[in-house]
Amino acid sequence: MHRQLVPAREAAARLGVSLDTIRRWDRAGRIRTERDPANRRLVPVEEIERLRGTRREDGLSARNRLRGVVREVKMEGLLAQVELDVTSPARVVAVITREAAEALALRPGVQASAVVKATSVMIDR
Repeated sequence: MHRQLVPAREAAARLGVSLDTIRRWDRAGRIRTERDPANRRLVPVEEIERLRGTRREDGLSARNRLRGVVREVKMEGLLAQVELDVTSPARVVAVITREAAEALALRPGVQASAVVKATSVMIDR
């Protein structure tokens, strides 16, 4: 099976860092890279996933994932407000569609995670 490699600039964009940071990480041994015939850095996709902590099959690109337990689900009209007790000392409240809450079978006591990306919080199981 052929490993997928991406140019260092693309790896930097996927990780949300600068190209210089990728170069520094490479020199420090923090990230594993390979070189193409023109001596340009190539980064294995699995290295990007390792650094982002997103080695999942769901395809989400979010880095900030908070695992927890649903405390409460309030449904009103088309929306559902989900309150999630995360394992770290914090609580996340998300407003999602009722359809999504029902599709995820959210109810107090079930395991779920909050995916934080930009100004949005998504709920995942």
